[in-house]
Amino acid sequence: MKIGLFPLGLLPLALLATAGLCYAAGPTQQASPKSGQPFAPIPVNSIFRPVQANGTADDALASGRVVAGVYPPAARAGKHWRIAFLFPHMKDPYWAGVAYGVISEARRLGVAVDILPASGYDDLHGQLQKMDEAIAARYDAIVVSPISMTANNLSIAKARAVGIPVLELANDSRSEELAVKVTTSLRSMGMEATRWAIRDAQQRGLKTINIALLPGPMGAGWVKGEVDGTRIAAQEAPIEVNILDIRYGDSERGLQAQLTGRILNKHGARLDYILGCTGCAPAALAPIKAARLNDKIRVVAYDLTGEIAQLIRSKEISAAADTKGVSQARVAINAAVNLLEGRAREQPHTILVKLGMLDQQNLANYPFDTSIAPEGYRPQLSYDPARE
Repeated sequence: MKIGLFPLGLLPLALLATAGLCYAAGPTQQASPKSGQPFAPIPVNSIFRPVQANGTADDALASGRVVAGVYPPAARAGKHWRIAFLFPHMKDPYWAGVAYGVISEARRLGVAVDILPASGYDDLHGQLQKMDEAIAARYDAIVVSPISMTANNLSIAKARAVGIPVLELANDSRSEELAVKVTTSLRSMGMEATRWAIRDAQQRGLKTINIALLPGPMGAGWVKGEVDGTRIAAQEAPIEVNILDIRYGDSERGLQAQLTGRILNKHGARLDYILGCTGCAPAALAPIKAARLNDKIRVVAYDLTGEIAQLIRSKEISAAADTKGVSQARVAINAAVNLLEGRAREQPHTILVKLGMLDQQNLANYPFDTSIAPEGYRPQLSYDPARE
């Protein structure tokens, strides 16, 4: 089904009634999808060419034709396409949620998937090797979450040269060889987390705040987005915001706890907020408590996992931006199937899933199924409909 230039997989909000689709507007209307049950259409901004060459997703947002709408579930695939997903690792709950989105949709769509993780953000070689293996195995499509903004580019071009379309998921890339990018505004992730801290400070009557950042590994696209967005929000803030320290490193908990300790040793009670990635924010809590600064320093996460939601519930973390990892995974695999099935007349350059923000105010009715795997979910790395 197509309406104008928009395939079934990309509809502006105004056309949903015409298409006969139901849009669940409120978070309480979104239930966790059971096997075979379509998800609620996902709010997105779709960006069409021309866009800035060799740019980020945020560059595309600034330069391309932006269409606000939703991404609804694709129809079941006409054949058992084989799709490889290359993740940086499976060491934290964020990627477990993304894996859940991939596997649950593969089952609904009737396609075969394999998730091929590297061992971490310091394992670029491993991810490039996984790409070579996926190319040699002749998958019908590859979806990569790049470790690097540019170092994955040659391998992406190699896949395209042999006729395998490559899509991007979550982590940004400057490759010109991607069929579609599916991510979110990583700069907005940093801006929204920082703006929350600024609003919170204003409510507390603070006229100036000191913050430190634990954004994750230097060189990853999402890390640059976090930091750039924080700097923009700080510059635009109605109060004085001082970024006292930025410590980069892999999201492994032990390392992040060490980095937090170094920040506290240098700045101590001068700090008001620490902003950190999904592995970084929880790791900061123990060093803050050990320094007896947990009543002084508030922690805000740049993204949301089930663990972070629990820490917000217990008031150990104050708030979290939400890039909606499960929704991103759903859009990516649906976009891959729509591409393989030839359903799209005009393919967007980039699809940005719209952000959320979680704190104590909306904790009771937040649509967690768009971001987090169900409680007790054990990550599954492959699915083949031919085996059922």
